Amino acid sequence: MRRWNGWGDETFNLAMPEQGHDFLTVKIGTGRPLTDATLESVCARVPETRLSPEPELDALIDTSQETRVRHACGQSLADWLAMRSGDFGAFPDGVAYPSSNQDVRKLLTWAADQQINLIPYGGGTSVAGHINPLDNGKPVLTVDMGRMNRLLDLDTDSQIATFGAGTPGPLVESQLRAHGYTLGHFPQSFELSTIGGWVASRSSGQQSLRYGRIEQLFAGGRVETLKGTLILPTIPASSAGPDIREMVLGSEGRIGLITEVKVRVTRLPERESFHVVFFPDWDLARTASRKLVQDRTQLSMLRLSNAVETETQLALAGHPRLIGMLERFLSLRGAGTGKCMMTFGVTGSRRQCRSALDEARRTCKAHQGVYTGTRLGDKWAAKRFTMPYLRETLWQMGYAVDTLETATDWDNVDNLLGLIETNLREGLAEEQENTHVFTHLSHFYTQGCSIYTTYVFRVGDSYQETLARWQRLKTTTSELIVNNRGTISHQHGVGKDHAPYLPVEKGELGMLAIRSLCHTFDPDAILNPKTLVE
Repeated sequence: MRRWNGWGDETFNLAMPEQGHDFLTVKIGTGRPLTDATLESVCARVPETRLSPEPELDALIDTSQETRVRHACGQSLADWLAMRSGDFGAFPDGVAYPSSNQDVRKLLTWAADQQINLIPYGGGTSVAGHINPLDNGKPVLTVDMGRMNRLLDLDTDSQIATFGAGTPGPLVESQLRAHGYTLGHFPQSFELSTIGGWVASRSSGQQSLRYGRIEQLFAGGRVETLKGTLILPTIPASSAGPDIREMVLGSEGRIGLITEVKVRVTRLPERESFHVVFFPDWDLARTASRKLVQDRTQLSMLRLSNAVETETQLALAGHPRLIGMLERFLSLRGAGTGKCMMTFGVTGSRRQCRSALDEARRTCKAHQGVYTGTRLGDKWAAKRFTMPYLRETLWQMGYAVDTLETATDWDNVDNLLGLIETNLREGLAEEQENTHVFTHLSHFYTQGCSIYTTYVFRVGDSYQETLARWQRLKTTTSELIVNNRGTISHQHGVGKDHAPYLPVEKGELGMLAIRSLCHTFDPDAILNPKTLVE
């Protein structure tokens, strides 16, 4: 059963080793957990529904209190605090479960006639406020796409697969694997997020170096809009004007509901392995990673942790004896205090993997990298989708954790990373509270890379105080990012949380174009209002 007030399967917990607890206590002090609201108490706060569905729609819509609670929030830290405190603010008036394009069309027609706000819901993993209902006086219908979760077609000649938009990551891969194929799109939210949500939010997967981001994988599909059905044909490439696919990518439910997604798939690789290298310092590590990607070394993924994240990962890893042996070995090889950990993957045929690994090791060695094999890489691969569960563990210890991500050109990486970390680290100084901050570069391009920063702080004496701490850190750092050549989102989308910062990035004329696009498809602004553009 999925947690109603947190991440993932309620039967799964990620244990914190004793030395990990001691590490955080030294860094930011002892946590003081807040009391969680119960599901029963929250359900009691849900008001009567304002929906009166027509008989033919009644079977599609669930207006029960618990269902509405479970679809009222995403997974941002603000959402987490709302769920844990029980103070949700607003709930959807009902949740629809369409099974076909025709069902979606009926819901859109009804919503337009009745002036009902309509919010598309994929896996509910948004960390930017995409799926949260607003209290604007109108009824709200959340449309859960989870029943549209099948592989509809597989063209092996063109390597194009068609899926229902509500298909979650594991079902995408299992249905393709049965035919010998993979999509290769593995965001950290993989186990819960859906293929339609990936398109709607311009998602990026951990192995995008090999397979590409979702915009490279998205070949076409179907969008049901208030103006009719938008069909996106699968054409390999075209110079016939602006690409309509690009209008759908990142549209976040503002122009319609994506119901079918056509994607470019790949034959399953013959081999795949993940490797770890430690560098003596950040400059050497960053330079090596830039050279790897600019030399177009055939890696499938690349991740580079700065010194603080490397220290944190080793402290939270458990197995103190083995980690101690690793630390002594690395110190003897010149990677002691200040060392940075690189994880990279090689995927493909045996020959491709052998060639890529040889080239990667040569580059790393030239920059004083210490190669440690696949053991730590295997552990990363085994836990790659479970790290969000750490939020639950930390919460029970009295800590809040959140992330900020952006992307910038190589010449600005160190400057922007330093500004982000300094602002977060000092953001609660007036309250005499410490914030533990660490960063990795998570996706790489010849032009630049993404910067993914995690910050942990003690919860306050109340939910209101904790929310105020988060708002201060989130707001000031977001402003700093967009004013220093960073994008407000590399992989999490815009939603409602990032919408205030989008005009800095897009400019006045760019925002006019985006608003005009939304208005063309939705003149009454009933589709996911205040998302993407305020």
